[in-house]
Amino acid sequence: MGKEYERIDGRLRAFIEAQPVFFTATAPLADDGTVNLSPKGVTGSFAVVDPHTVAYLDFAGSNAETIAHLRENGRITLMWCAFQGPPDIVRVHGRGEPVFRDDPRFEELVALFPGVDPVPHGLRAVIVVHAEKIRDTCGYAVPFMAYESERDLHAKRFAREDDASLDAYFTKKEYIATSMDGLPGLPLPLPPRTGPVAAGSGPERGAGKDVVTT
Repeated sequence: MGKEYERIDGRLRAFIEAQPVFFTATAPLADDGTVNLSPKGVTGSFAVVDPHTVAYLDFAGSNAETIAHLRENGRITLMWCAFQGPPDIVRVHGRGEPVFRDDPRFEELVALFPGVDPVPHGLRAVIVVHAEKIRDTCGYAVPFMAYESERDLHAKRFAREDDASLDAYFTKKEYIATSMDGLPGLPLPLPPRTGPVAAGSGPERGAGKDVVTT
């Protein structure tokens, strides 16, 4: 039987943070719009901001459906499932927002992810999600699968890009500036990272800071 939770903490938070992959689902408002489902899996790119807020890093890719849907209506569901250990599925239903590189909050949000270097991945935005409903259900039908290692292909592909070449890459892709349904996607030209933390590096970035996400 499923259970609903008021907060993301304790056992629930530990379960979420232990999973090597999670999934995001969004959709436009139009009845005939394209539903989008995306896997996310770069180690260290997800963070629990507070008991009602989570965030993850949005990296370079060949489309921007999640960003477009969030800009239009904000609806998003995140899902984690256990491929090892006790069977469990956790979903966070909420309202999401893409925080772009020229937003005053951007660098403080990036500092929430000290375990990953976002530069080689072509960081586009930080997705902030405010939970409205938090639920878990049994994962009896989810198979056991062993985690081996993280792929290094994404970092290798985008590590050679600077802001100018990354912008050129996004510009030539059909579904970056606009979604498959014609909604506004990633703002282009790609704004530079101009915040005060952008020049910093290393684990001290953002240490001890509280981030305002509203």
